[in-house]
Amino acid sequence: MKLLILFFALIIPSQSQGASTASQLFLNLIETVLAVRSGEVDSGTIKVNSPTGAALTPSFASPSSTADGFIVQVSNHDSDYTWAVNTSAGSVSISGSGLITVTGLTPGLSATVTVTTSRTGYAVGTANVSGTAAAAAAAACGAAAQIDFVEAVIDEWYLWYGEMADVEKSDYDSAQAYLDARLAPLIESRRDLFSRMTTITEDETSISSGAYIGFGFRSVSDATRLRVIDVFESGPAYAAGIRRGMELIAVDTGSGFETIEELIARGATNEEVFGASEIGVSRTFRFLSQGEELDFEVAKEELSPPALAGKPLLLEREGLTPVGYLNLRQFIDAAINPAEGYFSLADASQLFDGESVTDLIVDLRYNGGGLLRVADTMMDLLAGVTAEGEPSYKIQVNDQHPDYNEDQGNWGIFDRLPATASPIRIAFITSGNTASASELVINGLAPHVEAVLIGADTYGKQVGQGRWDMHEQIEGLERADCDVALRMTAFEIVNGENQGGYHQVGLEGTGRFTLCAAEDDITRAFGDPQETLVATALDWFGSGACPSAASRLAPQTMAQLRSKSTPWLPAEFIPERVDENLR
Repeated sequence: MKLLILFFALIIPSQSQGASTASQLFLNLIETVLAVRSGEVDSGTIKVNSPTGAALTPSFASPSSTADGFIVQVSNHDSDYTWAVNTSAGSVSISGSGLITVTGLTPGLSATVTVTTSRTGYAVGTANVSGTAAAAAAAACGAAAQIDFVEAVIDEWYLWYGEMADVEKSDYDSAQAYLDARLAPLIESRRDLFSRMTTITEDETSISSGAYIGFGFRSVSDATRLRVIDVFESGPAYAAGIRRGMELIAVDTGSGFETIEELIARGATNEEVFGASEIGVSRTFRFLSQGEELDFEVAKEELSPPALAGKPLLLEREGLTPVGYLNLRQFIDAAINPAEGYFSLADASQLFDGESVTDLIVDLRYNGGGLLRVADTMMDLLAGVTAEGEPSYKIQVNDQHPDYNEDQGNWGIFDRLPATASPIRIAFITSGNTASASELVINGLAPHVEAVLIGADTYGKQVGQGRWDMHEQIEGLERADCDVALRMTAFEIVNGENQGGYHQVGLEGTGRFTLCAAEDDITRAFGDPQETLVATALDWFGSGACPSAASRLAPQTMAQLRSKSTPWLPAEFIPERVDENLR
């Protein structure tokens, strides 16, 4: 049995968000990571005058075969429309989220589903999608078999196995529905918002690289404004000139500019404003930057955001060694092996070691986590000298496997790597989006450095998810016949001194960390000594204490932006990412 370990990227969904199907990812994933579910927003009532509005023509993801039919997701599903389905063979249904399920087909038989959309004031839209029931060789991967597979794994390995609901398997027609039913008590209490069904292909592609299709920027909105908070250096938005702090004031979706106020007034959806998640979809954005209106035409690309935001910096201070600064977006492979022209954690460590840096700012304000192996490497680079040979973290599974918990082969051990830095004090810039692997690193380093939190308390995700591949559990079944996997909460993590206790309460909530509260000043670049969070960290290094509240005020903070009202566009929640709004 293989336990592939990941710390999901995570973001806190807004009140406008609800649960999505688990088959959607870290875009569906959120760049993803460490991993909650995407949301929908009430699009409001659109007053339509003559002529009749254009039809919504259904579009589809790739169908997936089942033992007696197939499933396919409507990629542009909109709950404001009425959806009708008919099939040429078997039986068909469509869920409230747009998942089409065809059953009643013999192995290898195909069927065509006609999907129709209707809405008062709009033309009728229609499209066909075809799929094929699994061949006999793949029938062992059908819904019933998947449910049996889930049952066997969760009963043995689920972290809180004793708190699961007792349900009847025959009441459920999919593995995801069965999983959600068993974990309902944990989901309702928000202890577990991370377990889901996925595919091996999806998991391997998105989690390690953070790849997604988009413009390459993240944003935050309230009821009247939308501001850019991060722009990926490898993406089309950055190439066009879009930067952090710009305010989006109008969008041309193909028929002329509409202001943000107009889009809000007509209840425009996220997809209407930003387009479908498809390569080549373009928009012309009008931004306000320092009082000037600027237009940018940008087309979506498949991109993998650099793990580090910009380059590591040295912040000079008179008479003392410089303060090191690095901003890590996600714990993805690019943090260790970046694309040409970008920076790695080792590059940062080498820079800090060469300058004898003792005070370091690690900016994790938007980092929802990622891969455990990347977090392990980061801890080695920052404490491998002072803590060499000591445990950095311990994986703890449920009490049915005590030998696993005591096996030091499942622990992290500090290693001295080439160019390992030796900071004495680390100021971690954090927020409610700082989660999972980010919290692991902070908690793991805390016994070996003087650590402080700058900004806001962390999310509180002390648990991690393992992956079980279904084809490995059934003799004679091949991955080609069954690309099905369960990504499930199977362990929690403590540091080398067995300290944890931050799940659902955040690191400050443990009472073991000092928090210097301050707000994110989105008007300034990452690493700017005058940006409120960076300035607060520098003040702490200078005095050893949190500065007064008056000195931490920012001209335009994210908290101020969010506090006005509920966001008019929902944050896209991606389990593998921390993204507030990934475009």
